[in-house]
Order: sequence, then C-alpha cells, then structure tokens
Amino acid sequence: MSSSGSFKLQPPINGKFITILSIDGGGIRGLIPATILEYLESQLQELDGEDARLADYFDIIAGTSTGGLATAMLTAPNKDNRPLFAAKDIKPFYLEHGPKIFPQNNMILIGSIIKGWKFLTGPKYDGKYLRQVIKEKLGETKLHETLTNVVIPTFDIKTIQPTIFSTFKAKKYSIMDAKLSDICIGTSAAPTYLPAHNFQTQNEDGKFHEFNLIDGAIAANNPVLNNLTYFMSH
Repeated sequence: MSSSGSFKLQPPINGKFITILSIDGGGIRGLIPATILEYLESQLQELDGEDARLADYFDIIAGTSTGGLATAMLTAPNKDNRPLFAAKDIKPFYLEHGPKIFPQNNMILIGSIIKGWKFLTGPKYDGKYLRQVIKEKLGETKLHETLTNVVIPTFDIKTIQPTIFSTFKAKKYSIMDAKLSDICIGTSAAPTYLPAHNFQTQNEDGKFHEFNLIDGAIAANNPVLNNLTYFMSH
C-alpha cells in the first residue's frame, strides 16, 4: 500500500492509449455519476491502495455543468498536491449543498408560456450560494494547476460561441488560465435558473479578457465527443 500523499501513477500521455473520464451534467442528478465514480475509485484502491485517486489513472477528465464541478473536485490539488476530494466525497457534497446549489423545485413547468415568461424575466435564482460554496472549496486554484488534464465546456452568451476550458489551453494561453471556481460557476449556470457568470482573466502583457458564461450543456451535455475532437486537434 502506498504511503499517504506519495501515490502517483503516471498516465501514458505519450503512450499507445489515452485514458479519458467524461462526466455528464444534470444538476442534482450529478448524484448518479458521483455514485459510479465512487465505486470506480474504490475498485482502483483495492488494487493499488487507499491513496489511489481517479486523477492518477486518467490522461483527461472532463465534465459539463455539475459534471464540471465534479471534474474540478477530483483534480484540484490540496496542500499536499493530491486531489482535494476523493470520489467518495462528491455524493455527500451534493446531498449537503445540492438543494441550494441546484434548486429543483418547480423543475416541471406548466407549458411553454410559463417557460417563456421565466426566460424573459430573468433567472429564478440569484446563484449566490453556488458562488459562495464553489469559491470556498476551490479557492484561488487555477486551471493549469490541476493534477491531470481537464476539459470543461461552457457557453459564452456575448460571443454566442462555446468556450472550452482545458489544461492544454491554460498552459499555452494565459487568458484561458482562469480560476477553477469561475469555470465551475460558469458551466453550472443553467439558463432560466441561474445567472450567467461574468469574470475576467489577464495575460502576461496585462491585457484583460472578459467571459460571460452559462451552462456548458448548451455546448455539450455529454462531453465525450468534445474531448476526443479537442484532444485530436491539439
């Protein structure tokens, strides 16, 4: 069994196979992939010891919406440069904070008129609790610091284009090296329920870039295809 904080299985990033873990969105339904992730990590721990974490086994971990939050939790480093959360911690996190982060009451709306009215009158929730909890958990950690490569799709409502955040881009373009908390808040901002997330990054020349992000599900609720396409083009 590996000693605490010392476990590290190097993924074959330049080898024959590329390992990709893709986590769908779905609000509080993130409990479903959280349960699967917990089981998968427990099986790996039976093989390699209790310190084994999913980030040790995958070249790329990707997620959209609530899956983006799970991705960040699995790959953000703690003070010992190990994953901030074990997979078994994700489900209790959702159970504790889910009803406030991803409110589900009135999810079934009565007819398209009500849906249209809610869209015109703005988001139903102010998103303050979402921002508070995510910033508290992820702190100042930036995208380039993740323990393995990540891909998190979002959608920018000003450019009307998908914006895909990745470790690859963050290491190449400083304006894409955003805080993980900002990326997670953006990809989780479901239209009609939570407001778009606005923030800026700054490059080494002092120039600012503005992002206005909503739920990555607008671009890719199931990010598998995005992962493969993006990885093959970089």
